[in-house]
Amino acid sequence: MYFRGIFRAPEGIITIIEQYYHHNSQVDFEDVIAEPVGTYSFDGVWKVSYTTFTVSKYWCYRLLSTLLGIPLALFWGFLFACISFCHIWAVVPCIKSYLIEIQCISHIYSLCIRTFCNPLFAALGQVCSSIKVVLRKEV
Repeated sequence: MYFRGIFRAPEGIITIIEQYYHHNSQVDFEDVIAEPVGTYSFDGVWKVSYTTFTVSKYWCYRLLSTLLGIPLALFWGFLFACISFCHIWAVVPCIKSYLIEIQCISHIYSLCIRTFCNPLFAALGQVCSSIKVVLRKEV
């Protein structure tokens, strides 16, 4: 299902969200806890730290998404519905009304420019057309 160039199928939206999440929100153990070159802990400590970090991140995310996922989805859905409503029923009609009203003024403005400014600039062009500039490089 395509609508104005946007893929509207839920599986397409999920794919886009997953790609965004994996590209922008991927936090690895090495990104957070990094030992400088030449300073290393014991391998056992490193492995246990890695496992603890990975498992706690995994379960904390699952817990938070279970507790807050649906309320936040409801909140964001409501917020974007309100924004869409305002855009569709207020912003776009105001812009269209403005463009219709300004069209009359733009015709009057362009008539004034063509009437007064065009002859003035044509005359200035004729006056300045006889000016010659010579550039010399002095040594």
